[in-house]
Amino acid sequence: MSYKSLHQCISDLFKNGEVRIISEEVNPDLDMASIHLNEFKEGKKTLLFENIKGTKYKASSNLFGTLDRGKFIFRNSIDVVKDLIDFKLNPLNALKNPFKSFFTLLNGIYSIPKKVALPKSFKEIRIEELPQIKCWKEDGGAFITLPQVYSEDIENPGILNSNLGMYRIQISGNDYELNKEVGMHYQIHRGIGVHQKKAIKKGEPLKVSIFVGGPPAHTFAAVMPLPEGMSELSFAGVLAKRRFRYAKKDGYTISADADFVICGELHPNDLKPEGPFGDHLGYYSLVHDFPVLKVHKVYAKENGIWPFTVVGRPPQEDSQFGALIHEISGKAIEKEIPGVKSLNAVDEAGVHPLLLAVGSERYTPFNPTKKPQELLTIANRILGTGQVSLAKYLFICDEENGPNVNNEKEYFTHFLERVDWDRDLHFQTKTTIDTLDYSGDGLNEGSKVVIAAAGDIKRKLLESLMQIKLPKGFSNPNLVSSGNLVVEGKGEIKDLVFSLEQQDLNGIGLITLVDDSQFVSEDFSNWLWVTFTRSSPANDIYGLNSEINNKHFSCTIPVIDARIKEHHAPILER
Repeated sequence: MSYKSLHQCISDLFKNGEVRIISEEVNPDLDMASIHLNEFKEGKKTLLFENIKGTKYKASSNLFGTLDRGKFIFRNSIDVVKDLIDFKLNPLNALKNPFKSFFTLLNGIYSIPKKVALPKSFKEIRIEELPQIKCWKEDGGAFITLPQVYSEDIENPGILNSNLGMYRIQISGNDYELNKEVGMHYQIHRGIGVHQKKAIKKGEPLKVSIFVGGPPAHTFAAVMPLPEGMSELSFAGVLAKRRFRYAKKDGYTISADADFVICGELHPNDLKPEGPFGDHLGYYSLVHDFPVLKVHKVYAKENGIWPFTVVGRPPQEDSQFGALIHEISGKAIEKEIPGVKSLNAVDEAGVHPLLLAVGSERYTPFNPTKKPQELLTIANRILGTGQVSLAKYLFICDEENGPNVNNEKEYFTHFLERVDWDRDLHFQTKTTIDTLDYSGDGLNEGSKVVIAAAGDIKRKLLESLMQIKLPKGFSNPNLVSSGNLVVEGKGEIKDLVFSLEQQDLNGIGLITLVDDSQFVSEDFSNWLWVTFTRSSPANDIYGLNSEINNKHFSCTIPVIDARIKEHHAPILER
């Protein structure tokens, strides 16, 4: 079954026992988010809130809360979409199975957006009539957490030259004038950022439409990292098996199938403080100046349902978005980057901070030392590609006896057995990182490191902890995995490094300095989260017996300072 609306989807899920209805009145200020977080953790069902304080509209969350439910929602189109993506990436494959390819291309009719009249079911409302959902206690106000933000290139306008992305929208709080202004937070490299830059250069406002709700395929299309040249609206149409219907009103594009639409303009250099907001890394993103949308009109369907989600330390519902993206796209990224065999943007580390990769190393047969060579070329390609370019830490090893990148603990054991810390650390300093990552030098500013390992096993890792002497201010050494040591303390890291340099640490491959080693060593996911969200490579990687030769940093064992620093954002707490 393919869905024409969010209401139709929820009705179908209800018939299949996948919906929990909340009939009693619920406060959108924190209470709805709390119910959602508990449901995601325990019950896993889609939630339908029928009685929300301060609004007449219903709301739904956790629609994509499990991979199985996502696959169920798109059960009639997911295979066709996989084939279309494969056809886009590998057009010659069509020759191998022309009948299948012909069927796939026939479904391509859904990829062509369809212009229609503005639905009569749309009524003009005000921002204050929408559900004012606040998810975390320090949030700056109410946010739209599942928007589909539509913009066009003013130099090349048109529906198929548009961008549909998911960027958070603040609809109340701070200095925003209620009903007239909303805040827009997006990363500078995203499609809308490119569009606004061109508009600013011309000194013109950029028209923007924010769609909320509609067929689930529309929401999913806004987060899907598509191959270059593939329109999000086309993807949404094929996934929904229903052409994307749109209308034009006052120069704005309006999704005819959406439940709610906000239209407005971004004016050149018109900024206001946005945030704080409890984000997907597990911390608050802080208050910063971001573009202000001057609201033109707000539309709602009479029986509109307001979809939302709650993000926080992963895994959350957005983690299941990632799983569904992988299910649909398969090895699209691997096919896009020659030499990449497998790649994992680690969800437990907040996705963007940490990438694990396996790549080809065809140069090593001609090099007796089997040092990484092609892997470094591949790493540069990875860090120049789409969303994965935001990574801070990229670990990449050769495919010989290559580990499973999706088993993070197994991967690190394999990696630490083979890495040569004298040669395998490669830093990029003073570069851009994720806007939501506060481990670096400032907003969007930080560093990256590529750590490439190839060849044979170089050390046998410790499986149980040896006797380690720690200087004053440090304590509680623990192994979080084979040869992977964590230590806690508030002392000077130079004292720790000096003390450890005097000891035999044979079998230790990596050391992480943390605030609470018991918490970090309790679960490997805790180590992934703490280590890679609380450190910036250039600032926080130290090393035993470190040297700098020809600007190359080397050591015998690196020490990552993953303690909380003064400039870090606060941790999310319920």
